[in-house]
Amino acid sequence: PPNWEQMYSLTKEMRSTVLAPVDTVGCERLADTRASPKDQRFQTLVALMLSSQTKDTVTAIAMQRLKEELHGGLTIQTLLTVPPETFNELIGKVGFHNTKTKNIIAAAGILARDYDSDIPSTIAGLISLPGVGPKMAHLTMSAAWGRTEGIGVDVHVHRITNLWGWHQTKNPEETRAILEAWLPKDKWHEINTLLVGLGQTICTPVARKCGDCVLGQKGLCPGA
Repeated sequence: PPNWEQMYSLTKEMRSTVLAPVDTVGCERLADTRASPKDQRFQTLVALMLSSQTKDTVTAIAMQRLKEELHGGLTIQTLLTVPPETFNELIGKVGFHNTKTKNIIAAAGILARDYDSDIPSTIAGLISLPGVGPKMAHLTMSAAWGRTEGIGVDVHVHRITNLWGWHQTKNPEETRAILEAWLPKDKWHEINTLLVGLGQTICTPVARKCGDCVLGQKGLCPGA
């Protein structure tokens, strides 16, 4: 897209001065750093599974409750025996908590049985888990394993890149495929946090603050 490098650079500058929830309580920051590497990877996966259609701050509170109030902590082994209603109560504030309870507990069983109580180290393996789609798999791969094999495209990334006129796509998965075809790979990891934060603070889904956005001020954003 024309001017994409200028738009990207200005967005990075703008975001460096604007603190968003994703910067402090984003999913890749919610695992217990004192836990074992396996448990940290599992906690990162759980955080991402909880985060779907849920604000980062709400996800962070639910994760804190799970880590502190589950007997034995938030581990795969704990979830093999926890009553579903107990888990569901602890995550009760997140969106679709009933479905997420079923998926997370089912995933724990699969991980214990098939993955030596660890999470899969491939995109295909992650997507095979209940409730895990491409966006979640790519974000998990990057945050838990430190490998960026694709772009995590959520509603913010999808909405903002369409607003910018970079493409006209119908869903996040279509957006991911198009972005991966041309965006330099060294930006694949950071673009998610960059645009999620922009979408949480300035380029919000409702009542966008175009007057506070450098791209709007410079006439670079078609949506301003």
